Amino acid sequence: MPFSSLGLSQPLLDAIAAQSYAQPYPIQQEAIPAILQGKDILGIAKTGSGKTASFVLPILDLFQRKPVVRNRFVKVLVLVPTRELADQVASVFQAFGAKLPRKIKVMSVYGGVSINPQMMALPGAEIVVATPGRLLDLVTSNAVQLSAVEILVLDEADKMLDLGFADEMNRIIDRLPKNRQTILFSATLGEAIEGINATLLRNPVKIEAVEEAQNLDLIKQVAYRVDPERKGPLLRYLIKKGNMRQVLVFVSSVRTADNLVVKLLKNGIQAAAMHSQKSQGARTDTLTKFKAGKLAVMVATDLISRGIDIQLLPHVINFELPRSPKDYIHRIGRTGRAEAEGEAISLICPEDEHHFRVIQKKMGKRVELIETAELNLLGF
Repeated sequence: MPFSSLGLSQPLLDAIAAQSYAQPYPIQQEAIPAILQGKDILGIAKTGSGKTASFVLPILDLFQRKPVVRNRFVKVLVLVPTRELADQVASVFQAFGAKLPRKIKVMSVYGGVSINPQMMALPGAEIVVATPGRLLDLVTSNAVQLSAVEILVLDEADKMLDLGFADEMNRIIDRLPKNRQTILFSATLGEAIEGINATLLRNPVKIEAVEEAQNLDLIKQVAYRVDPERKGPLLRYLIKKGNMRQVLVFVSSVRTADNLVVKLLKNGIQAAAMHSQKSQGARTDTLTKFKAGKLAVMVATDLISRGIDIQLLPHVINFELPRSPKDYIHRIGRTGRAEAEGEAISLICPEDEHHFRVIQKKMGKRVELIETAELNLLGF
């Protein structure tokens, strides 16, 4: 099914062609026509399923038919859980909208940086992509008005709830017009999401885009059994012996991330940490360098992993296992994308083995566990 069959106007089709998009993803085939028709959407979709373009494209198309009004009244509000995802979503709007006849001002706003430049830049922004806390700060400062919002997008709503944004989300929604279109995307469909569906959405079109099995088939998974005191040296051994030039390492805490980076740097491996306690400037710089291949290792926590979208990432390493099988699949799904093969490595200590067996059972795949007791890690 080509994009031309989805009801998009010619300027949008030209913008899609300029971005070298060939065929729409399944979620785009269902969501784009429904959004153009003004319907609410309940989408169950993970990062990498094409969900961002599935709402960006029809929203931009709808704007081509609207008059330009420059004021503090936002027309489209996109709520996201992290700063990185805010920038990523805004960049997709800007990329597709760059050469459209009707120009649209798009802004991303989030905490961790000074609020004053955001306040000064907001006038005239018709589409705002925001994290909940910073948006409320801007509303309180009268820098932005929400009473004219026509479309609300909740992207990765489950993660916003997990991060404790429920109260902020409710305060924002209370300020929005009742007569609006609401688009909700979540990686999972739990009780909380069902509750939002019942209270916010009006006869939504339900779309599920589950592509985990396809992605996992492209990922070579391997695990190494290792004693805790040898885990750091083994990580450095694998990176150096494997000549890994771009590897995303997952850990469970900020402290572990920082300590791991120190050890990697001391052993001549260029690395940086990516977590919530880093400044926005540092996080942006780290992600930019990593995407460009100028940084060999990025060590990240799960809280920051949403919004990290890197095409053709060759390696993911679980230095520590996540708490749930779903998080494990989300982690390793950073590689093996865009039809390219990837490698996912897990370092398993004796106390991790039972949990790793549970992960494999839930995933439906067996992962080879390689012994490392005889491996000479001296010097690593």
